[in-house]
Amino acid sequence: MGRPAFKRPESVLVVVHAGRQVLLLERRSPAGFWQSVTGSLREGETPADCARRELAEETGFTAEGLVDLRRTRRFPILPEWRHRYAPGVAENLEHAFAVRLAAPEDPRLNPAEHLSFRWLPPAEAAGTVSSWTNRAAIEQLFALPPTDGEA
Repeated sequence: MGRPAFKRPESVLVVVHAGRQVLLLERRSPAGFWQSVTGSLREGETPADCARRELAEETGFTAEGLVDLRRTRRFPILPEWRHRYAPGVAENLEHAFAVRLAAPEDPRLNPAEHLSFRWLPPAEAAGTVSSWTNRAAIEQLFALPPTDGEA
């Protein structure tokens, strides 16, 4: 009887883009939650290694040309997801990355995790994502003016 395996409160966000198009994925849950590639670091995993793994798992794409945007953001873990983390953990540290594809491609989605995808222009993608950190990463990558005070 070991202790439960809690998620590490550290994650990656990978903005996948092709020219002036940004890939967004719709999560299975919660309904209507659009995002870039995301995922939590495993024990002993670096942020770059996690970004490569999550990109492959969520899209089937390779991480050739992975760029560390050198931006981390802290955000509160939503109460409905805190049970996944050790008691008392209330914040997550997110590392932002980007990958540029030569042209938009259909990702190979994991149906247990995502329902659909869209390729959108940067400003529309920034307005569609459900997370302020995702919006800020898209705005940073495409040098868009911030849409809220969270940048």
